Amino acid sequence: QARLVESGGGPVQAGGSLRLSCSGSGDINSISTMGWYRQAPGKQREFVARAITGGSTDYADSVKGRFTISRDNARNTADLQMNSLKPEDTGVYYCHVNNPWSGRQYWGQGTQVTVSS
Repeated sequence: QARLVESGGGPVQAGGSLRLSCSGSGDINSISTMGWYRQAPGKQREFVARAITGGSTDYADSVKGRFTISRDNARNTADLQMNSLKPEDTGVYYCHVNNPWSGRQYWGQGTQVTVSS
């Protein structure tokens, strides 16, 4: 099992910045993928960004150039720096881990981000 704890959400005005942090423990290793998803009210959960083994990163088109994910394998953390925020970035942001060794996926409890225009 793994435990993921997110922090850093809150209200912000459009154009502002927030930094989300995810701290993991348990079934996480260096080949696990750590990333972020979000869910807006009335919409399905969607992919935002992920840090893949080897240092590669991947982003949704909607956040490219604005969001940056950084991962610390030694501490099992994945931070998401969000700049130039837009009202459409509003939602609950979830940390996600996929461990191919154990074949398991894990989710954090979510942190709310609200961007006002």
